Amino acid sequence: MSSSIIAFNKPFRVLSQFSTDDGKATLAEFINVPDFYAAGRLDYDSEGLMLLTNQGAIQHIVASPDFKWPKTYWVQVEGEITDHALEQLRQGVELKDGLTKPAQASRLAAPDLWPRTPPVRYREAIPTSWIALQIHEGKNRQVRRMTAAVGFPTLRLVRYAIGPYTLEDLNSGVWRFAEPTSELIEEVENFEKRRKRKTATPNRRRPSNKTPPTSRNQPVSHGKRVAGRKTGHQPASRTRRK
Repeated sequence: MSSSIIAFNKPFRVLSQFSTDDGKATLAEFINVPDFYAAGRLDYDSEGLMLLTNQGAIQHIVASPDFKWPKTYWVQVEGEITDHALEQLRQGVELKDGLTKPAQASRLAAPDLWPRTPPVRYREAIPTSWIALQIHEGKNRQVRRMTAAVGFPTLRLVRYAIGPYTLEDLNSGVWRFAEPTSELIEEVENFEKRRKRKTATPNRRRPSNKTPPTSRNQPVSHGKRVAGRKTGHQPASRTRRK
């Protein structure tokens, strides 16, 4: 399973896909390695770590919330974050699509990051602050909605880590191969075992002995053959953005 993962530091205003019809920058401008596909997504206006893989099982494990891989974000918010707001983020925030799960939230000293283009809008009268927020979900634009819900809108959002993989020594727009951890290899093996057991499970339903009524001189119709759906998880194709 060596070289089955790419860690990429996605710049601001880059789509987390390889093609589009609207002229926006895509992953294809940075990564030219065949058969690697994004494991999950990162918003166009967010920056930071993405993982890509050429293994369907790894893609499923990283992207699916069922496997509970934590994702850590460094978030610059408008205003000086309060203890009360941090506690709200930890306990869960009520959003339009439901209550978020408990998260880890703490103050963060302003990190030494690459400059963003364009830069965050600076307003002299309103201070900003940074927090580290770790979540296990993947609701649409969840982090931005969480900070807004507790009264501190997000100004800049950088995903620092996905599980054990981080942005350490990875500049914006740069990618590198990463080795699967022992824990990930074990998860993949268990996932494949479950998939094979599911595939091998026989159909225990007894066949019906009833013969459907037919018209005279007409052959018995057994219906159209339906192609079986493969249970294996293959990497998603690089679809074009509509």
